[in-house]
Amino acid sequence: MLLSKVPLHSRRIAANQIRSNARTSSTLLEPTAYSSSNPEPPYATLGSTTKLNLFSAVNSALKTALETDPTAILFGEDIAFGGVFRCSQGLRDEFGEGRVFNTPLSENGIAGMAVGYASAGGTAIGEIQFGDYIFPAMDQIVNEMAKFRFRSGNQWNCGGVTLRAPCGAVGHGGLYHSQSPEAYLAHTPGLVVVMPRGPRCAKGLLLSSIRSKDPVVFLEPKVTFTNVSIWLRLSYSHLRCFIFQILYRSAVEEVPDADYEIPLGKAEVMREGTDVTIVGWGAQLRTLETACDLAAKEGISCELIDLRTILPWDSKTILESVMKTGKLIVSHEAPITCGFGAEIVATMQQECFFCLEAPIQRVCGYDTPFGLVYEKYYLPDEKKNLDAIRKVMELSR
Repeated sequence: MLLSKVPLHSRRIAANQIRSNARTSSTLLEPTAYSSSNPEPPYATLGSTTKLNLFSAVNSALKTALETDPTAILFGEDIAFGGVFRCSQGLRDEFGEGRVFNTPLSENGIAGMAVGYASAGGTAIGEIQFGDYIFPAMDQIVNEMAKFRFRSGNQWNCGGVTLRAPCGAVGHGGLYHSQSPEAYLAHTPGLVVVMPRGPRCAKGLLLSSIRSKDPVVFLEPKVTFTNVSIWLRLSYSHLRCFIFQILYRSAVEEVPDADYEIPLGKAEVMREGTDVTIVGWGAQLRTLETACDLAAKEGISCELIDLRTILPWDSKTILESVMKTGKLIVSHEAPITCGFGAEIVATMQQECFFCLEAPIQRVCGYDTPFGLVYEKYYLPDEKKNLDAIRKVMELSR
């Protein structure tokens, strides 16, 4: 058995100590702005690196977590053979079927098991095969996972839970493979909601999530750093051939081999600028980078911020940027109405209204289902974001 037959309180203390020891042995990276003279400041101190795509970086983080925490278990649908995106590939062979195993096709059961195991003092890493499948588990996530500590007066704790879920648009993925559920989750006090933009961020943020004392939902963008306009032009027959080459594999970065963490709740200024602040998260950052490059050719200096942690979100970093630029654009794949961008806009409107030189703009998905032929018009691409940049510049004159 993974957890010995000792009193529950003692098991929790022991598990917290294990997570604390793992955190002490890792390197914590503070967010630092990119610049031409200092392109990758935090990662340069971590020694050797390996070129990894997103699923390999997630695999590396899971392996590190299982190595450093003997109470950690990994489970979900098809996890044992590697998962549909191969994020757990090879881990069952290395750590055994008692620590890496399949579950029935029940997302509610996966989340419930995670809560139970973590409340007994273990570290539970569950996978929801697609973010779209997370809704059957919402009772466990919202009413148990998020509130377990609070409803018991801090006597019970399931902070050792991390639920991973791929999310976001894929070509012709439809209603069960393309949704972005972060706004539903962000409305739940007690949760931490994280979405990395690429392999380097993914490894550090996932290790922080697993070792956090709070329950975490870790959303992994399937199409990471892919030019959306390319796969939107593919026919359905061609897309089926390339879909698993695109998902999780499109972004390749030099990822440190070391055990490192990126702090939760802190945004990263990816690019410094003076004219307009642009905020996004996940795969949308690639689109925003392209839009910033196009704007630069027109003499517009954009400050680009990766939110990274959606709940709790880093309002201070965005506030400081908006006070400098006087203009703000928020962009995300999810539908615009009640999307998390609305929360950012409302807070900035409240906190720095008199600093704004133009109305805040949101560039998001539409509030509508869509047929196949309209899919390429749904996503907030480079052109839509560039138009928003031009608009705020024009309105500020």
